[in-house]
Amino acid sequence: MAQVRDGFQSRLGFVLAAAGAAVGLGNIWGFPTQAANHGGGAFLLVYFIVIFLLALPALYTELYLGHKAQANPVKALGDAWQSTNRKVGATAGYIGLAGAVVMLSFYSIVAGWMLSYAIEPITTFLGFTGASEFLHSDSVLRNFVFTPLMLILTASIILKGVKSGIETWSRRLMPLLLVLLVGLIAYIATLDGASEGFAAYLIPDFSQILDPNLIIAAMGQAFFSLSLGVGCMMIYGSYLQPDANLPKLTAGVALLDTSVAFLAGLLIIPAIYVAQHNGVEVFSGGKLIGEGQLIFAILPALFSTMGEIGLLVGLLFFVLMSIASVTSTISTTEIPVAFLVENHNVSRTKATWAVSAVVLVCASAIILNFDWLFGLVIMLFTQYQLPLMGLFYFITVGWMWQRGNKLHQATTGVHYWFAQYIRFVCPILMTLVFANVAFG
Repeated sequence: MAQVRDGFQSRLGFVLAAAGAAVGLGNIWGFPTQAANHGGGAFLLVYFIVIFLLALPALYTELYLGHKAQANPVKALGDAWQSTNRKVGATAGYIGLAGAVVMLSFYSIVAGWMLSYAIEPITTFLGFTGASEFLHSDSVLRNFVFTPLMLILTASIILKGVKSGIETWSRRLMPLLLVLLVGLIAYIATLDGASEGFAAYLIPDFSQILDPNLIIAAMGQAFFSLSLGVGCMMIYGSYLQPDANLPKLTAGVALLDTSVAFLAGLLIIPAIYVAQHNGVEVFSGGKLIGEGQLIFAILPALFSTMGEIGLLVGLLFFVLMSIASVTSTISTTEIPVAFLVENHNVSRTKATWAVSAVVLVCASAIILNFDWLFGLVIMLFTQYQLPLMGLFYFITVGWMWQRGNKLHQATTGVHYWFAQYIRFVCPILMTLVFANVAFG
């Protein structure tokens, strides 16, 4: 390759960047929703268990593929399959690239909503009623304003490369995200109704722990919350130094991601009970009233009951959600950008803007056909591509990748037994997740 490959300069930088890739709306939106709908504390306990049973091996597997290849997913998977059929691995890599573009196309729209809602409290405070109504609207115009803004924001970071862009901004955004989370938790804890929410979240009902629906839901959430199956962990793994301690780094990323998910639950679930205490309708038949309504109806309704302080709380919350969105769009955008730079010798600048333009076209198609296309795209991506790609990674590392695969070559010790776990147990667990999300 004509171009020198960029990479992470420190272990902390990598952990923050990889955790930032994992920490997204799935953590701060999806995890608390799943916990609220599946027994609170019981779900939390099972979630921690399956993180170690499924998510950690899956994370290690994806990072391992990228780290050994020191290349983007197309080349990495092609190399892993070179002893059997290189085209199969490369094709899977191309499917991952297409999936990254698909994910960005709907994720950028949702991220734009977060940015819009973050600005709205400022316009309300300043008395700009018309602007506030526009920012809260579901209009096509609002989507066409804020979706490109999120894409431009993401591109501005990607343009600077791994060290100066991704690593630098991850070092800034992830600590800010944690500070905002803890600060909002501390405030929510002072409100009436919060104690009931803390109890529901932290005290498990052990009679629910063996509920098959709860277990499968926790397995799916553990897998999805780490952004596995799309290839972003593979590309980040490829930017590590060849002598990096992958097991320690894997544990660090999983620990930080899981901590953020736990803190998100500490914020959202007590906030739900505070909203209920303040007269906001939250539950119907023991379940939350629609996942989307949690972020865009229930919590804004709660903030409106707080008076002027509610404007500040709403601002901080949606800034938090915007940061979580950006850290995820950065990692996903890097996948096709790295492919163009490495496989086609395109400059990073041209590659970044080309990817952003393609994503904008796809996002525009979704915006213009929102009623039927938005939900369909999310379903195809989350219910089919992600779990199937995760299963493919397990099969690749466990069975197909022979040359240069230490796990495949191991005959004794920890590596051997870990390899057997990846070969036999993880595919079964991943198949259960797929069967549940696709057909359950």
